[in-house]
Amino acid sequence: MNPEYKDILLTHSDDIIRKWMDDLEDSKLRDYKSTISDEMIEQVNREFVNLIFSILKDGHSQKSIEQFSERIVNLGWPLGYLTEGMQSLRTICIKSLMEHLDEHDKDGFLQIMEDINHWVDPIKNELVDAYSSNWTSIISLQKVALQELSAPLIPVLDGVTIMPLVGTIDTDRAKLIMENLLDGVIKHRADVVLIDITGVPVVDTMVAHHIIQAAEAVRLIGATCILVGIRPEIAQTIVNLGIDLSKFPTKSSLKRGFEKALEITDRQIVSNGEEKKVIDDIIQSIDKE
Repeated sequence: MNPEYKDILLTHSDDIIRKWMDDLEDSKLRDYKSTISDEMIEQVNREFVNLIFSILKDGHSQKSIEQFSERIVNLGWPLGYLTEGMQSLRTICIKSLMEHLDEHDKDGFLQIMEDINHWVDPIKNELVDAYSSNWTSIISLQKVALQELSAPLIPVLDGVTIMPLVGTIDTDRAKLIMENLLDGVIKHRADVVLIDITGVPVVDTMVAHHIIQAAEAVRLIGATCILVGIRPEIAQTIVNLGIDLSKFPTKSSLKRGFEKALEITDRQIVSNGEEKKVIDDIIQSIDKE
């Protein structure tokens, strides 16, 4: 930047910052003000202002740009906050220079605009790149977390694990169910796996096919798969579709499936005493998942 322009901007930084802060107050965040406190908005706006003017005064700082963009992403604020903020700064700085240089001719205006653009644009681009990078990283982590939650395998007793399924099962999720089942059976040394489809709204031919494949894969590595949570309407659908589920046990509820799992692993529910309470507590906690 032209040293003269830089000196003017720094000399009149207080006035520029005041005008910029006013503009930031009415930026993209106006749609978020019901959930963001005024104190937080003012604090972050101040950080934004200080970042840009520190770059003007002391030179470029890639680390500071990345840290501020990461903060905006973590706060859940829109990208428009950064882009509109930088555009606002550009306009205010151009007006300030023209005012204090008393420039009114076309060439002077173009020179000021060119210098300001050369200062503002690289910073804006790096803020956008850093924001996008952080956002992509967060989305990737969330995707992994959602995948893990979409087909969880929960060990409840030695040799007994449960996979509660909720929502629609498509081909990608079916593949994940298969992988988690096989890995989990080996990891937890499970003898019995209960697949609970109580939360699966529709069981069609494709869904049943995926479940049968998963159960067969579990059987091949030495464990037994029990399908539980078969509601009357699902049972009717399975019969009408001619789907064969005779190769592995099925139960109408998780409780009955758990009782079958205990039977397969040579256990039994005691009619009284502390052990019955433990079993009931386990079943209740599973139902809440």
